[in-house]
Amino acid sequence: MRHRIGIVLAVIMTGVLFFPGAWGYLRLLRLPAPADQLSDLPAGGGSLISEHHVLLALAAVAGTALLAGILVAAPRISPLAAGLPGLLLLGWTGLYLANVRQGVDLIPLRSDPFGAGFEAMLFNGVLGAAGLAMIVPIFVPSRWRTRPVTQIEAIPELDLEDQPTAQLTPIRVSTLAPIPTAPWHEASDPDLTSG
Repeated sequence: MRHRIGIVLAVIMTGVLFFPGAWGYLRLLRLPAPADQLSDLPAGGGSLISEHHVLLALAAVAGTALLAGILVAAPRISPLAAGLPGLLLLGWTGLYLANVRQGVDLIPLRSDPFGAGFEAMLFNGVLGAAGLAMIVPIFVPSRWRTRPVTQIEAIPELDLEDQPTAQLTPIRVSTLAPIPTAPWHEASDPDLTSG
């Protein structure tokens, strides 16, 4: 069952990578302007905090990376969730390296910002690097097995009202060791005050 959920998560991850991830990458991708053309830079070369378009693009890329990181790192999620999109990205990068025209022609919606951003990620090698990181869970054997239920999860809830109350047993004073005497002398000791 968890591998089926992993396949569904892989489809979701692929969609998130293509739509908000590629759109955000394209919005953040700007060619550096010469020093005298500061107006071409985002926010005129100033702070990006006030530029909500740049922050929205950054949030889209960061959200995509966060989802990919969760799918890679969470041990209870099937390795298919991150592995299948990773294999797709590596395959696409390999196709691009073998035949550039065919690799680019297969990108859907190339005229839209999503396809253009995906194409930019393919050109810059981001898809290959992301694919390499996303296939790591496939090679971890413990990710393929379901985890056994721990003892804490197997213990049913205890009904404390039906349980007998615990009784305290008094300790006999004779069984306790005597308290050792103090290593110092009292100030009222006559031997110390006369001396």
